[in-house]
Amino acid sequence: MNVFVTGGAGYIGSATAEALINAGHSVTVFDSLVTGHRAAVPRDAKFIHANLDDTHALAEALTSSKFDAIMHFAAFIEAGESMKDPGKFFRNNFSNSLQLMETAVKVGIRKLAFSSTAAVYQSSEAPLTEDSPLGPTNVYGHTKLMTEQALEWYRSIHGLRFAALRYFNACGALSGRGEAHQPESHLIPRVLQIALGQTETAQIYGTDYPTPDGTCIRDYIHIADLVSAHVLALEALEKKDKLVYNVGSGNGFSVREVIETARRVTGHAIPVIESPRRPGDSARLVASPKRIIDELGWKPMHTNLQNIVSSAWEWHKSHPNGYSK
Repeated sequence: MNVFVTGGAGYIGSATAEALINAGHSVTVFDSLVTGHRAAVPRDAKFIHANLDDTHALAEALTSSKFDAIMHFAAFIEAGESMKDPGKFFRNNFSNSLQLMETAVKVGIRKLAFSSTAAVYQSSEAPLTEDSPLGPTNVYGHTKLMTEQALEWYRSIHGLRFAALRYFNACGALSGRGEAHQPESHLIPRVLQIALGQTETAQIYGTDYPTPDGTCIRDYIHIADLVSAHVLALEALEKKDKLVYNVGSGNGFSVREVIETARRVTGHAIPVIESPRRPGDSARLVASPKRIIDELGWKPMHTNLQNIVSSAWEWHKSHPNGYSK
């Protein structure tokens, strides 16, 4: 296939672009580099530096080649920030996604794999299935849900086949690829920066949640497993017109458990500051990935938290400044 990848200079998008190339597909990466990194774009991918809100640039890019499908990763991802600046997220995550759908339909592209999120769900004590009640607790999750809903209308009206992958906390690293956000707010890379001496303390937001140790519980999915799920879902769109899957390990780990694991892996004390809850955080989000396992034969291969943190630690030690030299 010839695949157009938005956000292909980011953590998940670049890793997926590389996997597509390794599988024999052609890839064009479209990225604004607002949060992505030019150095993360795979060497064999064509690169277009532009923003999705540039309608002319987008239309020109989508007609520069005959594309078979789109993989859409471009989005702002910080849930906490979305509760402070909602307009930024509605514009970039939803309005730009809508523009992408509209342009895709106009130029005749009929397959789109969308990188969604588990944040579309309500918090739940039970593992989340695709039929669990929806109810985002933050604007970030709401913009992803709105995009899924728009995709459903474009499917029914225009025949745009789509896959929505609701994944949980992406983490870990591949050879030469890891998390490099500026500023960094994700838990695992944040605590590893402390071990590298780049920052002093980690913060635990909320210690009074209804969980065994009082901190939020999340499902951590290794980047390699997340990438393989995206590629399988894209290929499955050859026969299906709609796919919605939870992508997670099925295991939940608390904030304290992650920090303790990082202490063991790095040998660093990793001091923490306990702070009040942040608006928009859910107590527990853990996946049931049964549907994607049953229907696509996907299986999470990296479910050990210590191994996940160790892979990230190796990346951060060898790339202390991320993709910057």
